Amino acid sequence: MAKQEDDFKKVISHAKEYGYVFQSSEIYDGLSAVYDYAQNGVELKKNIREYWWTAMVQLNDNIVGLDAAIFMHPTTWKASGHVDAFSDPLIDNKDSKKRYRADVLVEDHIAKIEAKIEKEVTKAAKRFGEAFDKEQFLATNRRVVDYQEKAANISKRLGKSLGNEDLADVKKLIEELEISCPMSGSKNWTDVKQFNLMFGTKLGASAETAMDLYLRPETAQGIFVNFLNVQKSSRMKIPFGIAQTGKAFRNEIVARQFIFRMREFEQMEMQFFIKPGTQKEWYEHWKEHRLKWHLSLGLGEENYRFHDHEKLAHYADAAADIEFRFPFGFKELEGIHSRTDFDLSKHQEYSGKKLQYFDTEENKNYVPYVVETSIGLDRMFLAIFSNSLKEEELENGSTRTVLKIPAVLAPTKAAVFPLVKKDGLPELAKEIVDDLKWDFNVIYDQKDAVGRRYRRQDANGTPFCITVDHQSLEDQTVTIRHRDTMEQQRVAISDVKDIIHQEVDMKSWLKKML
Repeated sequence: MAKQEDDFKKVISHAKEYGYVFQSSEIYDGLSAVYDYAQNGVELKKNIREYWWTAMVQLNDNIVGLDAAIFMHPTTWKASGHVDAFSDPLIDNKDSKKRYRADVLVEDHIAKIEAKIEKEVTKAAKRFGEAFDKEQFLATNRRVVDYQEKAANISKRLGKSLGNEDLADVKKLIEELEISCPMSGSKNWTDVKQFNLMFGTKLGASAETAMDLYLRPETAQGIFVNFLNVQKSSRMKIPFGIAQTGKAFRNEIVARQFIFRMREFEQMEMQFFIKPGTQKEWYEHWKEHRLKWHLSLGLGEENYRFHDHEKLAHYADAAADIEFRFPFGFKELEGIHSRTDFDLSKHQEYSGKKLQYFDTEENKNYVPYVVETSIGLDRMFLAIFSNSLKEEELENGSTRTVLKIPAVLAPTKAAVFPLVKKDGLPELAKEIVDDLKWDFNVIYDQKDAVGRRYRRQDANGTPFCITVDHQSLEDQTVTIRHRDTMEQQRVAISDVKDIIHQEVDMKSWLKKML
């Protein structure tokens, strides 16, 4: 656990030092769980969003986009159930006065058990070498089996208690597991209470006439209330989807773990409208399809897993998370949910407007069912950034810090260096920058020795470094260096654009999904 904490601290430090993420309002001591994306972070975030949007909207004939407003009529949130039921279980420690999500305390306890399993697997793999069969070991090793059963039983009980809103049993579970306050070590807990997560605000010119509103806690409802508008104006036939990216706001009890859990965050969601009775088929389709999207980025298949929900939302008939191995363990990255017809039926009930689809093949109206895919853009950012940060030992005994962000997502695709700041080299380097910047985000860098510039760009995540030297003036060639392998090639200036394009082209990356 100590190594995990150290590794995570390095991630946070690197994000600030290299212009990816800053604490919001830092000069005023910051604002808890609110962050600003800096010059490199905003580029990475934009590239992730575009990678998702291209895969979801551009490559699917039956999915279209939407950008709904953050402010919505307050009845929206009454109909969706957020006013009455959008809450988390809250627990306070009486000695430390710290507040926690009760379910997260239990989930962190489960994560510690899972870490023990991983430790046993690592030891066994080292002991048996190539003969090691991980699946057999997990199924037969008595200690590991006991750990797995213990974790599963705890998870099942937590899900059942939350599903039944039995908050007394959640507290009892915390006490039975002897979970202590992470800050003080105290086990002196209050009762568990529900805490509504929505931020309230006002709309109107005066206090007397102002309407009570909420900052949206999710982007999905903007899609549901526009279902009929989109369907009719696009003449879409079921099955079809509506995708959206945008900000959402939640007054989290415990916003922590850097940008993993924030009060202001961005979602990338798609609601897929289907014929009732086909939800199981489409649910499995989108589980498989979304995992392929993640795997296309090459972050390692072993870093992903599915987690089926023990506790289902009242409107769902199936739900699973794609979990990712963050520096602090496996946590939810994306959710796939079969939402039945709850959302459209509720908005139909509260608005008095029909939200139905006329099926010409069956010659009847019905309220469509929905399968949802929902991913946090900030969490995806953290997954990529933390997984990409490496400390490598080189052949000469030195080390380098390198940010191996998938080239298709890298904020800067190439850095162009003049070997020295004279003899016409800066002028030629700037000509190359001016040509490349029409196609890629590139920078010019002439400060320090070339070796230092390489290291700086490695740590910044730049896939290519292009060095202009005196030979470049004679034969119009440059040295191009690859970030991940540190391999250097002598190539014609006219070929540089094609070489970069081959590595960063979104088409070649997304084709891995096929």
